[in-house]
Amino acid sequence: METERKHIIKLVWVNACRFLLAALFIFSGFVKAVDPLGSFYKIQDYLTAFGMISWFPSYLPLFFAVILSAAEFCVGVFLFFGVRRKIATTLALLLMAVMTPLTLYLALANPVSDCGCFGDAWVLTNWQTFGKNIVLLVAAITVFKDRKLIIRFITLKMEWMVSLYTILFVFALSVYCLEYLPVLDFRPYKIGVNIKKGMEMPEGAKPSVFESRFVLEKDGKLQEFTLDNYPDSTWTFVEARTVLKEKGYEPPIHDFSMISVGTGEDITDSVLTSKGYTFLLVAHRIEEADDSNIDLINEIYDYSVEHGYGFYALTSSPDKEIEAWREITGAEYPFCQMDDITLKTIIRSNPGLLLIKDGTILNKWSDNQLPDEYVLTDSLDKLELGQQKQENNLHTIGYVLLWFIVPLTLVLGIDILVVKRRERKSRLSNP
Repeated sequence: METERKHIIKLVWVNACRFLLAALFIFSGFVKAVDPLGSFYKIQDYLTAFGMISWFPSYLPLFFAVILSAAEFCVGVFLFFGVRRKIATTLALLLMAVMTPLTLYLALANPVSDCGCFGDAWVLTNWQTFGKNIVLLVAAITVFKDRKLIIRFITLKMEWMVSLYTILFVFALSVYCLEYLPVLDFRPYKIGVNIKKGMEMPEGAKPSVFESRFVLEKDGKLQEFTLDNYPDSTWTFVEARTVLKEKGYEPPIHDFSMISVGTGEDITDSVLTSKGYTFLLVAHRIEEADDSNIDLINEIYDYSVEHGYGFYALTSSPDKEIEAWREITGAEYPFCQMDDITLKTIIRSNPGLLLIKDGTILNKWSDNQLPDEYVLTDSLDKLELGQQKQENNLHTIGYVLLWFIVPLTLVLGIDILVVKRRERKSRLSNP
């Protein structure tokens, strides 16, 4: 009796650990899959912090980001259904054995602000992440040691269908979000957000103090400046960054600053308070931007000029790269400098396009979704394009998950109604 009770307790404990791991791995893999470029940028941060960024070709961190999200999602699904138990439990233990000491180092040394475990959907401090990983490591060791106690929901004959569809689904989701934009936007610059309001401070709150710093070059000499001592046009812009000088309350948007190229004038307020439409072409590094749709971008600029709309290109690239882009593309639109991280946060496309009005983001397009002459047939106030795109994260999550849940539910139904019934009949006929 005592032995049976211990077995039941152990069975419950192992499967509780299994479901905990499944839930967190599915969540972690899913939010990474819907924003593969975000994971890519985080891996770049890691490599830069460790002084290893030059060791790898530029495509490899992106490849690893996609593989990591797929691995986490698959491990989570396999653990949930109780399939591929040896592979799933081994990978879970391996991932936690690597990530736990890594997050301890991050907590102690703090080379990056957060590990990016759950993308922008759930940001944890490095110490919170380490504590979470200790719990998950214990759970991973438990399910690895006693994986035979994991209860199956799918028979051996049907587990290949669950495995195959899970792999295809997560890779298809990542590729779609790379080609276009993340289907879910957890960042502060999502559609419907008023940028100016996002920069406001609650009454009585002490603000963090930030400073925009600019590195410029003259006669082969590099020198750093601020807005207070920005030099004349004889200096060549190299890069810009935003530096935290004093920590305080940090509003969701704290680093949106448009500095006009050439004059050094801050035009942020005039753009965000404009009652008309404004297009913002975002290319965090203009020299790396896709130039396959330059004609379409120029057409959108011509359209904006024709109808009296604002149009600005935002980049963190130096003047020489901007001039090179102008020569290649024939671009006539004005450029503004902005912090590189801010630009990568605004939109996951290089280049990407925003439409704002009175400081509110109405729509976003990746380089592969830009509106063309067949859409821009009239003034924006008369077009659906000029209205705020309606987005609902819960609706989107439900829609995406239906593509995953419905097929697996059908597989589960076939497994219960056909495969298990046949196995039961076979056992009865062959006692």
